[in-house]
Amino acid sequence: MPYIGVLPERKHLFRPEPRAEVAVSDAAAWRLNPAYRHLYNKLDLALSAGLLAAPCGVNPVEFGLAAEDEVFVKPIVNLAGMSLNARAVRADEVPDEPGSFWCERLEGSHTSTDCLVQDGRLRWLAHTRGAAEKHASRSIYWEVGVHLPELDAWLTRWVAEQLAGYTGICNVELIGGRPIEAHLRGSNGFFDFYGPDFMRSWAALVDRQPFEAPPPVPGGLVISIFGDADLGTEQQRLIEAAGAEMQPDPHTPDRIVILRCHDKAIGFDLCGQLGLLDR
Repeated sequence: MPYIGVLPERKHLFRPEPRAEVAVSDAAAWRLNPAYRHLYNKLDLALSAGLLAAPCGVNPVEFGLAAEDEVFVKPIVNLAGMSLNARAVRADEVPDEPGSFWCERLEGSHTSTDCLVQDGRLRWLAHTRGAAEKHASRSIYWEVGVHLPELDAWLTRWVAEQLAGYTGICNVELIGGRPIEAHLRGSNGFFDFYGPDFMRSWAALVDRQPFEAPPPVPGGLVISIFGDADLGTEQQRLIEAAGAEMQPDPHTPDRIVILRCHDKAIGFDLCGQLGLLDR
């Protein structure tokens, strides 16, 4: 099929299909886009954005960081789950880990933006913002369809600089408005909220057909239930009462299910009832 890397439980979303091969996974995206593979080098991504970063083995303290300052350590390239093995450590405790690098630790909101790009020009975008509440550094929920105009100009420039001539979809993750990861595919877990026009527009774009940008994303909430046990009866009752879509997640360690609520208010209320929020 033209969409490469679709999980079986998500195939229903990928209609209509384009004629061109389109990557849905990072591995497929790396294979199909040789001219733009540089995006998957997270060390280069950090340095190009002016962040303080270097391969493991280069001492952060020699760059002026205090020993007790925290830095983030992660693989330079990792197509099998981009955030795997990422963790914060003290600057004086960075391991000599082959194939990894350290980067100054960023503060602020974690955002994920899907962009439709035509010949290196950003034509449409959808922002999603991660919750401040975390489980092992992973957001409890993601708020889809957030209005973040302060990021639009930066992303427009970044796409023009990094993806000259590219046509297709890309995803950029930021913390505090500064990049941590980029992908030559979209955030597949959020496509449920983009509306039927999104897939049609994406297929037309990659097939070089007349392109009309889809409307703004109406929004919703994607909630992760983490743990190592099955959902309890009371949890299931609350989820069913809220009308949330429930997708078991056998692919992500320590995540039981993914919940999707197309009504944000109901989603936030469900998070509270499930005891997922600090407030």
